[in-house]
Amino acid sequence: MTAADVRDSDPGDGRISTPSTARASARSAGVASPLPPLAPDRGAATPDWSEVVEHFREGLIVCDADGVVRHLSPVAERLLPEVVPGEVLAAAGLASLTGGGPAEFTHRGHRLRVRQVSLSAARCCWYVEDVTESVSRADALLAERARSAFLAAVGEKLGNPLHPDRAAAAVVRLAVPTLSDVAVLVLAPRSGRARWWRASRSDDEAPAVDSGVLTAADLPAAIEEGLAGIEPHTLDWLVEQAVEAGWLPGMTAAEATARVVPLPGRDMPAGVLLVARRATRWYDEADVHLVRAFAARAGAALTTAVLYRDQAEVADTLQASLVPVEPAAATGVQWGTAYRPAQAGLRIGGDFYGSHRLADGGSVFFLGDVSGKGVEAAVFTGQLRQCLQALHRVESHPGRLLRLLNDALLETTQAHRQGRFATMVLGVVRPHRDGSLSLTMAGGGHLPPLVLRASGEVEVVPLSGMLIGVVPDPRIGEVTVRLEPGETCLLYSDGVTEARGGRRGDEQFGAERLFTAISGCHRMPAPALAERIEQVTCDWLAHGDHDDIAVLALRATGPGARTPRHLHSVPTPARPDHLRETYA
Repeated sequence: MTAADVRDSDPGDGRISTPSTARASARSAGVASPLPPLAPDRGAATPDWSEVVEHFREGLIVCDADGVVRHLSPVAERLLPEVVPGEVLAAAGLASLTGGGPAEFTHRGHRLRVRQVSLSAARCCWYVEDVTESVSRADALLAERARSAFLAAVGEKLGNPLHPDRAAAAVVRLAVPTLSDVAVLVLAPRSGRARWWRASRSDDEAPAVDSGVLTAADLPAAIEEGLAGIEPHTLDWLVEQAVEAGWLPGMTAAEATARVVPLPGRDMPAGVLLVARRATRWYDEADVHLVRAFAARAGAALTTAVLYRDQAEVADTLQASLVPVEPAAATGVQWGTAYRPAQAGLRIGGDFYGSHRLADGGSVFFLGDVSGKGVEAAVFTGQLRQCLQALHRVESHPGRLLRLLNDALLETTQAHRQGRFATMVLGVVRPHRDGSLSLTMAGGGHLPPLVLRASGEVEVVPLSGMLIGVVPDPRIGEVTVRLEPGETCLLYSDGVTEARGGRRGDEQFGAERLFTAISGCHRMPAPALAERIEQVTCDWLAHGDHDDIAVLALRATGPGARTPRHLHSVPTPARPDHLRETYA
């Protein structure tokens, strides 16, 4: 039975009325009786209703028409000792009991909820309920939901930055103001220096973030302990160090409270998080748990960012060693190159080119294409280029040099069970006194070179041969071509002729379109010619997928010639009527 079951009382002596009088009063007021009728008396004594009220969960205060307290239940007496029977209720000094509506207030360490019910004859009854536990449970549930929502948002926002600096700035920005008024993140020292980031709370604005660098020797002792995986507990000492480091603007040691939490890493902490706020908001146990949970997520994000940075540095170093190197300057030769890998994000691929100077004044030059794409193909090209760099010192004849390279690749592919091969054009260029160039080229299964004569004709060099790295003694083709001053020899990979695009997107660019594109370009410098071929090929692709594209052009500049300072206009080419082959 609860207090809600009782709606009336005797006005004279303050006692709770019997069921009969309660029903009579209810009838006189024109309302139904709140008490059920009793069974016929079979010798049982009439119950003492005051004893029943003592067991109500709610306390009851019954007042007469003048506001004088006529009845005070034991529960109400315990919760509100200021209320005295026989005195006016207002004398208790409780504002929440003078209004007419329900109210909730804190009194003597308890959360009380009161509501007023009108009785007959202008009397009233106050119900007083101690809701401390239920409110505490509700507050704890709301706080836990808020913490969970905060940590979920933190996990989502820290999943994006893959650079340590951006991740660190995001960490301190997220910590303010939920965890602190000032948050400082110190990353683990690198090369004797430690980067730090700080976010400070500002009114009605996003937290201001700044950063700096400290030497490892200048780190506060508490930060050093945190970087060693120890969480400092001497709070006054910790605040003093943070103030001395200049990390708590506008705060003194007496005005602030702070905590330091390590950020978990792979082997050692990835960094240390210092959170500080005004001493009026002390860090209780729940706050410390939230800071630790935040630090765990921040540590995971920073560890991922640092790992990504380290891998990116390794990748950049390896890519730099695998990207084709511009040909070395040679007397009487102007080089032109163009390179576009199939996977633009990697910057490396399976096409390669380059040159090496010879002791007699000539140069070894080459352009090739290995099987496959991406990183594996680029690694194989790196091995091939290293072999060429070593072998050209012992053999400069193109055909024999290509056979030596074939043997070296066979040994490498068989040892690693790769099964890779390459196509290649390898040549030696030597200048003559009249400014012309003599090119001796060997072919290993690659597309034949093209020659742009001074007359504007495009010639196909009849160079053939077998793939490199497939059989022990391949057939190697060899041809010699002479370039007069102003003439150009062009080497290119199948990424040009096999580029698929056009109106339907599946038509190959083809050799004829290439010839058309370079017709009339005989006066164009070698770098501009290589760039033009790349451009027309990419225009044909229209941003579609493609194979690796590589172009190498070498132009005979003539004696004492200087590099042109401008580009000549390219006439609209007509389709060539014939293609003349030049034989050795």
